[in-house]
Amino acid sequence: MGGQPVSEPGDKTLVIAGKCSIFVLMPHAPRYPLDWPRPPSALPHNRLDEPPAGAMVCVAGLVLVRQRPGTAKGVIFLTLEDETGISNIVVWEKTYQKYRRAVIAGRLLRVTGHIQREGMVVHVVARHVEDISVMLDELLIPAEG
Repeated sequence: MGGQPVSEPGDKTLVIAGKCSIFVLMPHAPRYPLDWPRPPSALPHNRLDEPPAGAMVCVAGLVLVRQRPGTAKGVIFLTLEDETGISNIVVWEKTYQKYRRAVIAGRLLRVTGHIQREGMVVHVVARHVEDISVMLDELLIPAEG
């Protein structure tokens, strides 16, 4: 059931992109692939519309974008992607100072925070940011079977 690598084994980024594409684009693929190494306790991004505003959630994904606009008074905006979609993360200055290394350098993050809704847009306001980039190595382990 695992995806076929789309790059050389040493290039983790392309292998990950290949796995994401397989799970997103193949209509017969299971909703939550059993061979995908899900970070513990992480809500898939396509289910962020289910918890009520203010609820604490945990999401995890590859960091696609980091933005720190000069007009945002120290707020950092992250965009994470998992196999089901993207999530928008808001990191306030105080949280950034506490988890600076993870926010700046992490390639795969697990973020715990509360849901904020602005119309149809859902954000997770970060309370805790964890760098789980070490899990990227698990994507290179062939699936058993």
